[in-house]
Amino acid sequence: MPAPEGILTLQTVAMPADTNSGGDIFGGWVVSQMDLAAGVTAQQRARGRCATVAIEALRFHAPVLVGDLFSVYTRIAKTGRTSITMHVEAWVRRQRTDEAFMVTEGDFTFVAIESSGVTRPLPPA
Repeated sequence: MPAPEGILTLQTVAMPADTNSGGDIFGGWVVSQMDLAAGVTAQQRARGRCATVAIEALRFHAPVLVGDLFSVYTRIAKTGRTSITMHVEAWVRRQRTDEAFMVTEGDFTFVAIESSGVTRPLPPA
């Protein structure tokens, strides 16, 4: 059975208020949770403020249902002078079946920024 790649960065429960008209959890909510988790990892690596500059290769594999335990895993794939690119995976554990699997994945890029909003170099790892 496949396992998540990266570190567990965020975990929450999908609630009825987050559903779309079809009764599934809204895709925007999923992306928002993934961006929050990726931001935590980016800020830890950059030791300060960061901003999302790109979300690439976002793939939705399965719907998220109300009551699912929603977990986001992050793994830094590469760093540049000011940027951090990471692979982000969202997994669920179904409430009724206890089955766990990946529902969404993508690559998020952040840049380290000063308080004024201009980019700054990353500190050494």
